[in-house]
Amino acid sequence: MSSKRPQNESGETGGKKKKRSSKETVELCGAVEEEEVKRAVKEAWRSRVHYSKGDLQLDCHPFPHCIIKNFLRSQTFVESLQRELLELNFNEKSNDLYKFKQSDDLKKRKEPHIAAVRGALFGRFRSWLGDVLGVELEPTVDISCAKYEYTDVLLCHDDELEGRRVAFILYLVPPWQSSDGGTLDLYSTDSNFQPERIVKSLVPSWNTLVLFEVSPVSFHQVSEVLSRDKCRLSLSGWFHGPSLERPPRFKEPSIVKHPHLPRDEAVLFEWINPLYLDISHQEQIQTEFEDSSEIQLKDFLKEEKFREVREALRQSRIEWMKRGPANKRCYESASLDSLPECVNECWELLRSEAFFLLLSNFTGLHLHYLCPADEEDEETEKKHDNEEGEVAGTSAESSTAGASNGGKKLSTPVCCGEVRRWSHGSYTLLHDAEAAQAEYALDLILPFGCTDWQTEFGGSTCYVANEEDEELLTVYPEENSLALVYRDKETLKFVKHVNHRSSHVDSSTCREFYDFSFVYYE
Repeated sequence: MSSKRPQNESGETGGKKKKRSSKETVELCGAVEEEEVKRAVKEAWRSRVHYSKGDLQLDCHPFPHCIIKNFLRSQTFVESLQRELLELNFNEKSNDLYKFKQSDDLKKRKEPHIAAVRGALFGRFRSWLGDVLGVELEPTVDISCAKYEYTDVLLCHDDELEGRRVAFILYLVPPWQSSDGGTLDLYSTDSNFQPERIVKSLVPSWNTLVLFEVSPVSFHQVSEVLSRDKCRLSLSGWFHGPSLERPPRFKEPSIVKHPHLPRDEAVLFEWINPLYLDISHQEQIQTEFEDSSEIQLKDFLKEEKFREVREALRQSRIEWMKRGPANKRCYESASLDSLPECVNECWELLRSEAFFLLLSNFTGLHLHYLCPADEEDEETEKKHDNEEGEVAGTSAESSTAGASNGGKKLSTPVCCGEVRRWSHGSYTLLHDAEAAQAEYALDLILPFGCTDWQTEFGGSTCYVANEEDEELLTVYPEENSLALVYRDKETLKFVKHVNHRSSHVDSSTCREFYDFSFVYYE
């Protein structure tokens, strides 16, 4: 995640001047200078057993990682290094996975203490580490500085990227407690090599180096910084070398999609604001939707129905199940069997045949066979009819189907959905499998219980182009506002991490919210 930006270093101008020598030297912790310790660490790492000597500690649960306290011998040097780092230019980094500030690449920085520690890390320490691992590490220099402040976070990931062999972090923090957040959390993994749960949390400590081998099971996160007045400053990067063998990536089971439920239009009149059942208003909505591929319909449900569902979501004994794994998502989903009656009725509304037809009227998508075919479909069908002659519609059944759908071959629109609860720590992430399985689809989000929810809390749904960070569209939680978004195969979505601000507000403001989330397919 290093930011590869051009360096902006100034040179001397004017007449020839004598260069002032500013070269610094740095000594490393004695533990990495001793041959006996190196041999012991190498054997322990190979055998996957615990080892400790002085300021150095190796632990292999849940995956091999090494902690070296007092990594740089000189306290004065470390303080000077910290000052140089804080004077760097930092760039805000924010996407689905992280939010923090990062310096430019430090590969060529000439500040004396930065240059000295870079030389030590990628010189003699890299040589020591290569001997410990029994591999030849490459001379590639990959290092930057990160600042994590209040609500900054780096969510669960494994660091695997071609060439990365060992990750390292050198902490330059004030006195730090676990209650400040910002811990380096290590995950255990299940039989499918997916992150299961946090089993160890390392609290940042001044002048402490942490390193671990990048592997298919090296899942970790930087937990959200909870302190409002401390800065989690660190140097971090990777030693490059031959990657460890990776097993085939686990493929999650496909989401089950369902056809509509047989419910007639009476259910619409019972639940939906009459404004949205007016044909002329539906035509206006469709015109706007076709222009932008998205729309928000405020006050969508009748007020009394909306309040009833909202209170049931808050007070009833719904069984909430945590959705994971953490490298893909973290939120709660309701067990459908535990939904109270009014919530289940709302669920059935969104799956009903009448609602499929209403969505067709809102969007122009073919989510029901009664949806009129557009001009392009009609032209294609006419051409097809002329070419096929009597072949098309050779039976009474196919003739009827053609007549009811403008002659278009019938397909069965389907949907999938869930009732979700969002609270502090909830999120979803973009991932490779999602990109590979992306389809044309209509997303529906209907939030409950988010009165006074603020945008800075997180919880918004963001749409991005595949392999791009720039957000194309952001849908913020809004009470009783139905959001419809049509996306193509190159558009992905994620829900922003719900941060600490959401749980530290006055008692009149909500601290969690709910939504019905559906996806419809033509």
